[in-house]
Amino acid sequence: MDWTWDLSVLYKDFDDPAIQRDFDRLKEICDQADSLFEGDERTVLEACTDAMEEISRLSSSLGSFASLTLATDATNERAQQLMDQVMVFSVNLSLLSSRLARYIGGVEDLEALIAQSDKLQKVDFFLRKAKEEAKHLMDPAIEEWMLKMSLTGGDAFSTLRDKLDATLMVDYQGEQLPLAAIRSKAYDPDPQVRKAAYEAELASYAKIEIPMAACLNSIKGEGLTGIEAKHFDSILDETLFNSNMDRETLDAMLTAIREALPAFRKYLRKKGQILGHQDGIPFYDLFAPIAPQGYVPRTYTIEEAREKLIHEMSKFSPDMGAFIDHAFENRWIDVYPREGKGGGAFCAELHFLDQSRVLTNFAGSFSDVSTLAHELGHAWHNRCLAGLPAAMIDAPMPLAETASIFNETLLANAAMAQADKKERFSLLEGNLMETTQTIVDIYSRFLFESAVIEQRKDHTLSVGELKKLMLDAQEQSYGDGLSKQERHPYMWACKSHYYIPGYAFYNFPYAFGQLFGVGMFAQYRKEGAAFVPKYNHLLRSCGSMMVADVAASVGIDVRNPDFWRASLKVYTDEIDEFIALADELMTK
Repeated sequence: MDWTWDLSVLYKDFDDPAIQRDFDRLKEICDQADSLFEGDERTVLEACTDAMEEISRLSSSLGSFASLTLATDATNERAQQLMDQVMVFSVNLSLLSSRLARYIGGVEDLEALIAQSDKLQKVDFFLRKAKEEAKHLMDPAIEEWMLKMSLTGGDAFSTLRDKLDATLMVDYQGEQLPLAAIRSKAYDPDPQVRKAAYEAELASYAKIEIPMAACLNSIKGEGLTGIEAKHFDSILDETLFNSNMDRETLDAMLTAIREALPAFRKYLRKKGQILGHQDGIPFYDLFAPIAPQGYVPRTYTIEEAREKLIHEMSKFSPDMGAFIDHAFENRWIDVYPREGKGGGAFCAELHFLDQSRVLTNFAGSFSDVSTLAHELGHAWHNRCLAGLPAAMIDAPMPLAETASIFNETLLANAAMAQADKKERFSLLEGNLMETTQTIVDIYSRFLFESAVIEQRKDHTLSVGELKKLMLDAQEQSYGDGLSKQERHPYMWACKSHYYIPGYAFYNFPYAFGQLFGVGMFAQYRKEGAAFVPKYNHLLRSCGSMMVADVAASVGIDVRNPDFWRASLKVYTDEIDEFIALADELMTK
């Protein structure tokens, strides 16, 4: 079977005449924009709603074809040309969107209009949010020029960063390997391989550290300029507004995370001791597989991973199992690492086709199977949004991780239930290893980005400053759980989330999703099959309500630290069990 994804549902190739037809239609809508705003307020809003739906379909088709091609072939010139065209034209679409938001902001009795129109009721949350957004729009006199400048500013630097990452070849034991392949060796059972790969990785960043630092500085500098023009007090305030989330919710979660850090450090020290380290675990061993004597952690072929995911997810919902089978069978997934392909994993929605595309860099570990479960959770979330207007499918970043983490939790608990003591220890370790990243490392990323933004207000940060800030953040987060001598000062260079213009702080949503997903799983355990339709309805409502309201729909108060403490207790209890089993099994 071909384990690359199929993009022909978008266009046959870059010579497909449908590409130009779609561009022409987009231009036609924008050229005729004045006509959309003629007539009474209800007529205008309904006409604009229809136009935005068509714009979403056309721009998504063009942008997805370009970006998904580049994700697996970073040097594809035709894809880059199309991406450049999409980005340039996106200025026109942004201006049209702002014009609509300004219009909505001037509607005195928006609620009355919504009540009068079935069409507007289908996009009610979008309309209400747009009225608030109108308060944060740039001055029309400068907006077009700010957007155009961003094409050669933040957007260009983001594209450069992705190319640097995807094309960086690492010198490793006489070979030249892609960065993604080197980073995957962090899971290798051979300690010498892990350490050598870590050292090779760190050395390789010298080739790209200066342009990477320039990219980060430019994107964060642009973000600081942007918040002044949009009347936000801080970049974090803008992120929270765009996330449909309040500061009280974020503070409640961060409070609980800080309280739990000592437990995670205890886990890291114990793992380090098992691996022969007495002063905290070195960074290159964070992902080291450990197991009792005589136990060999299982590896999976992609075929075995597919079968396992279908089997386990079908227990929760037969529809989900069938959906995952369909995704594999119809080549929605690009599986293996290769030169020119970006690292990590993601899921891209093709809402207008009721499809998704998933990128992974599968190497065969249980963690890789879990990553597949995670990304297919995003795809299931997209399926739950099928049929909604495009304006109502934009799940904010914190809730966007709900289904992915829920899937991971389902898989982990199913595996634990079937395990003997030795395997349970191994699975506990794997789960804690990944959760430590989602809680402890994510917290370090939040601290790092906060510090970078603060210092970027008055100067451009050097490579040395960025490395120091990253090490400081790791100290605050990992503490004595991580060896002081062997940390990772370049984590700012290898994480793409720092480099997305307009989407700062793409870190805390992962912690939110992890803990919220665990909360969802606790509800599922209480209610059983009766919870499934509630869960799917919650996923469907993620783009239609504020975060706190979505959570309240299943009885959760995310503004209360106690909810987050309860979710974190699941992991602190697992840490206690891990340490007890380690004392029993790893000393024999």
